[in-house]
This record gives sequence, C-alpha cells and structure tokens, in this order.
Amino acid sequence: MTASTNNLLPKLRMNSSGFTLIELMVTIAVLAIIVSIATPNISSQLANQRVKSTTATLLNALKEAKAESVIRRQEIKLSYDNDGTNAGTIEIENASEVFDTYQYDARSTIKSTASQIEFKPSKTADAMVYTICDSNDSASPRQVVITAVANISSQLGGSCP
Repeated sequence: MTASTNNLLPKLRMNSSGFTLIELMVTIAVLAIIVSIATPNISSQLANQRVKSTTATLLNALKEAKAESVIRRQEIKLSYDNDGTNAGTIEIENASEVFDTYQYDARSTIKSTASQIEFKPSKTADAMVYTICDSNDSASPRQVVITAVANISSQLGGSCP
C-alpha cells in the first residue's frame, strides 16, 4: 500500500507544477482590460495637473507684478505668449526693462481679451479674466480674475474652444 502511494506523488507533482498557457493568457487579458480602462483617466488627470500648474504660474507672476508696481512706484506690465511648440512665456516689465520671465507647459494655453495687463502704483489694474486651457479637451479649464482694484483670484470655469 505504501508503494502505490509513493508512485502517485511524483505524478501529482509533475501535473500540478507551474501555470498553463491558458491561465497566463487570461491573466494578461485581464491586465490589458484594466490598463485600457485606466489610461483615459490618467491622461485627463495629467491634463488637469498641467492646467493647475499654469494657473499657479500665472497667479505668481500677477502677484509679483502687482507688488513690483507698488514697490517701484511705476506702471508694470505683464504679458504672455502662447508659443505652440515651445513652452509659453510670461514676462513682467516696465518701460525700460524686463524684471522676470516665467515659463509654462506648451500644451497649456492662456486666453484673455488682451495679451497684457498693466498694474499701477495706486494699487489698481486693468480688469481682466484669463482662461487657462489644455490641449487635452478633457481637462477642466480654470480662470484667473483680476478686478479693477487689483484683487487676484482663481476659480474653476471658463470655456475652451
């Protein structure tokens, strides 16, 4: 009786070791389905992050321009340039010199009624609304609002063509 049990164990070991080709193919198919579901969410999250980053860059530049106008007692202009292939640029300048330059991702775009805003030493500015969009249409646009008394705020909203 023990002899027949000893002969059975090596056969079981040989039959149950490793995975079959079908098991591996099913596992790979399930992984492929999960990845295909997750990919659009990841790309829209990255696009939203680019919009947030560009918004933060614009906010910092606007706040710096506002502060420079008060400190220097001069009119300070902030302008932006959406360069489609390279990073976009934001410049802070007065009549004679450029104080600072910021860059943002080329896939993000800034839109407004005018390409520059002017901050005055009397703590006023041109009222303006900037809309930040991304090349990925699934990203949520953001707006930066500057009031006539130079209050700067950010919010979700706006429309991107």
